[in-house]
Amino acid sequence: MKQSVPILRTNYKFPPKFEKGEKVGEGTYGLVYLATAKSSVGTKDSKKRYALKHFKEGREGEGISPTAIREIMLLRELQHDNLVHLDSVHINRAESSLWLAFDYAEHDLFEMIRFHRECRDLRSQNPTGLMPHHVIKSVMWQLLNGLSYMHQNWVIHRDLKPSNVLVMGEDAGPDQVGRVKIADFGLARIFQAPLRPLCDNGVVVTIWYRSPELLLGSKHYTRAVDVWAAGCIFAELCMLQPLFKGQEKKSPGNLFQNDQLEKIFHVLGQPTVRQWPDLDHMHHWHDNTDNIRLKRDSYPAQSQLTQVVLESMMRNAPSWYSGGRLPPECQLPNEAFHLLSRMLEYNPNTRITAEEALQHPYFTSCDPRPSPNVFAHAGINTPQPVRYFKRTAPDESQGPQQTRHVHNAAAAAPNFAQRALRDGATASSSVALAPGMRPSSGFTAGTSGRKRKAGAGEHMPPGFR
Repeated sequence: MKQSVPILRTNYKFPPKFEKGEKVGEGTYGLVYLATAKSSVGTKDSKKRYALKHFKEGREGEGISPTAIREIMLLRELQHDNLVHLDSVHINRAESSLWLAFDYAEHDLFEMIRFHRECRDLRSQNPTGLMPHHVIKSVMWQLLNGLSYMHQNWVIHRDLKPSNVLVMGEDAGPDQVGRVKIADFGLARIFQAPLRPLCDNGVVVTIWYRSPELLLGSKHYTRAVDVWAAGCIFAELCMLQPLFKGQEKKSPGNLFQNDQLEKIFHVLGQPTVRQWPDLDHMHHWHDNTDNIRLKRDSYPAQSQLTQVVLESMMRNAPSWYSGGRLPPECQLPNEAFHLLSRMLEYNPNTRITAEEALQHPYFTSCDPRPSPNVFAHAGINTPQPVRYFKRTAPDESQGPQQTRHVHNAAAAAPNFAQRALRDGATASSSVALAPGMRPSSGFTAGTSGRKRKAGAGEHMPPGFR
C-alpha cells in the first residue's frame, strides 16, 4: 500500500520543520545534513535524528532532477523494514531545489568493513579482528530480505554496494537498532514492463559489484544483477576487501571493462557456453580489442572462490591469532560458501534468486540463526565494545564507493559512533516487517504507480519466531 509522504512547499533555504545540524555528506547531486525535528524538542522523540538530502538546483528550465523524482516515487510505493524510510519531501519554490528527509542511519557496511580492516589489531575495541560470523549472517539475511521484497514487486536497485547498505544505530529505538536498510534508489527501476530497454539507461552498478552480463554488454538484464552485487558484498564482509577489485576505464561511453572481467575470471575461472548458453550472444564477448577469450591459460580450470575468500580472511586475521586457524567467532560453515557460489554464478538464469537464498540451508539449518539486530545475537558474547569509524574523507582503497549518491553519507558523521556487542545479548523474538507508515498532513504527491503490497517477499528465519 502506498505510504503518505508529505510534500511541503517552502521558501526557506532549510526545511523549517527541522533544526539544522552539521553537514555529513556531499555528492554530485548536493549535500546531506544531520537534523532533528523541531516539533520533537522536549518529547520522547527529541533524540530522533534525520538525514536531509538536498538536491542542487537544476539548470534553468530543467526543474527537479529525474533521479530525485524516481527516488520519491519508488520510496512512496515500497514499504519494508529493510528499505530506507522516506519521512517527508520539501520543495523550495524560490530556488527550485528539493530536500528529502530520511530516518538517520548511524552506520553503513562501508564503514563497518573499514573499521575491521584498519583496526584488526586493536583488540580492546575489535576483539575478533575480522567481522564476527553472526554479524555477517544477520546482515546478509536482512539484505536479501529487502531485495526479495523489491524483486517480487518488480523493482531492481542497480547500485548495490557496501556504502548503500545502512545499519540503524541506538537512537533509532530498540525495535530498529541494528536493522539493515537498503538505500539510494537513484538508479532503481521497475522492470516488469519498462517503456524502453534497461540497457538504454547507460552504465549501472559500481564496477566492483557489476555482474558479468553487464560487463559483457548484455542488452537485457534482470534482477539477477542485484543478487550478484549482494554476493560481492557477502564476500567483502568476510574478506574485509573487495572480491573483484578491477581498474575502471573512465572514458565516456559504455566501454569494455576488461580488467574487471579478468579479476572475475581469475577467481571463478572462465565461463563456457555450456554453463552459460547466452555467452556467445554477448556484445563484448566477441567485439573487443582485449579479447579475454584468448587468454585461457591464465585462468583456473575451475572456481577458486572458497580458497580465495579463506586466504584473504587468514591474511586479514588479527596478529594475535596464530596456528593457521581463524577466530572461532569468524569461522564460516560450508553452507556459507555454497550460498556465495550460487549468488556468483555466471549464468543469470541459474543464479540463485534473493527469495531462494533466504531458504538456503545456510540460513535455515546452520547456527547461529540470523538476528533482527546485527550487533547482538543470542548465545554470542563479545565483552568489549566495538566502535565503527565514521567516514571523514574518501578512502582511496574503496574508491568506487564514493562515485555516486551519498544518502549513505548520512551515515558518515565526522565523529566516532560506538556500538557495543553486549554480554549475553539476546535477539528479539520477532521482527516487525513492513510496519504501517504514519500519515501526515500537508501536500501529498499527485503521481501514482503500482501499489506494492506490504508484506510480499517477507520471510522469518526459525530464530526469529
